[in-house]
Amino acid sequence: MKKYGLIGFPLSHSFSKKYFSEKFVKEGLSDRQYELYELPNIDAFPILLKKEKGLLGLNVTIPYKVEVIPYLDQLDPACEAIGAVNCIKISTGRLTGFNTDYIGFKESLQNWLPQIKQKALVLGTGGASRAVVQALQDLKIPFLRVSRNDLDKMDVISYMDLLDNKEILEEYTLIINTTPLGTFPNVESMPAIPVQYINDRHRVYDLVYNPEKTYLMKTLEAKGAVVKNGLEMLHLQAEAAWKIWN
Repeated sequence: MKKYGLIGFPLSHSFSKKYFSEKFVKEGLSDRQYELYELPNIDAFPILLKKEKGLLGLNVTIPYKVEVIPYLDQLDPACEAIGAVNCIKISTGRLTGFNTDYIGFKESLQNWLPQIKQKALVLGTGGASRAVVQALQDLKIPFLRVSRNDLDKMDVISYMDLLDNKEILEEYTLIINTTPLGTFPNVESMPAIPVQYINDRHRVYDLVYNPEKTYLMKTLEAKGAVVKNGLEMLHLQAEAAWKIWN
């Protein structure tokens, strides 16, 4: 049996097993299986590799997209530039890290806003944010990141900086949520942005896909914003991972 799977914690929100299991059935691949490997900490990763024989590929989700890197033998050059991994290919005992979040987000954003001229406000500075930022740079879209951490970096401001700053939200009208806030089962949470400054000029891309319409999306849509979730990105990055594994 050829095995693939997802590592992260928690994984109750994930659609990956359903997606790949249905794909295997559709394509008549009865010798493949996809499992969810919930790791309480990254130290459990080597134990998983020893225990699960036949593993050919893994997806990586929160909170291990950066933490998993020291356990890999090499990184794809594009992935190295991003500094985060969400896809691992296992071949002859060697682990190579890739980033298909970049591929999925970039293609999805271009599908949604093909003539985009807006500046982007990126919520979060974690692993998913790194892929988003790389895509924005390659698309020549100016951006500003918002975080509770990494405040010593040039392009990062705090949520407190946003609180009474109407000018920032007037200038940065594409809002991209790369944090897990709002993910099932904590569906009533969202990043702390000043909703009163949102209007119909704003476009909101929430990388969360479960629930289908997050609290952030519902709240900002009520103020006139046009919203999109991360489901298309999930499908695109999953297909990119499948190509890498094969």
